[in-house]
Amino acid sequence: MKNKKRKISNKEIDLSLVRRAKKGDYGAFDLLVLKYQSRVIATAFKYVKEKQLAEDIAQEAFIKSYKSINSFREESSFYTWVYRITVNTAKNYLVSSKRRDEVVISDLSQDDSFYPEKLDVDSPQEILKASELRDLIFETLSSLGEETRTALSLREFDGLSYEQIAEIVKCPVGTVRSRIFRGREMIEEVVSKHMEKNSINQNTKIS
Repeated sequence: MKNKKRKISNKEIDLSLVRRAKKGDYGAFDLLVLKYQSRVIATAFKYVKEKQLAEDIAQEAFIKSYKSINSFREESSFYTWVYRITVNTAKNYLVSSKRRDEVVISDLSQDDSFYPEKLDVDSPQEILKASELRDLIFETLSSLGEETRTALSLREFDGLSYEQIAEIVKCPVGTVRSRIFRGREMIEEVVSKHMEKNSINQNTKIS
């Protein structure tokens, strides 16, 4: 009976390409670029809000990655390493362009999937309610501590696993879970109070 071949993990494939790149194999690094290019551009776009600029920043991030490939210790995944470089590159652009106020705001994605519930926005009144709720959510997000906001954003908006987030922020997985739970809890509490207040106001108008 033949032994089944062990399935090679995605991380192992990336590390194999990284090791080839460290030896000067440009083709190996190009494969990594092709694999993660769209995700890196999407990450940069969240900060600069311009497609062409996001592509330029992604390109710069990959160039930085290649130039410093020998400093990659292979302890984390290649993507989380490039992700950190991309975010830093985008933030450096915003700061150098005297757009510091966008740095914090850009950390908060405009992804509608973060809404605690879907709202019916058929009427002008419901559209106004949805807008108010949206503003409330992002206002609450921006008020969270940087560590909590970062962990929550990486989980909800980038879809990263707890393990990947732990690699990025350099802390235990348990701490990441705690920060995300705390952030969600605070937002849910604020949204719940907002919905309850609207319900009371609506009932008052009807009576």
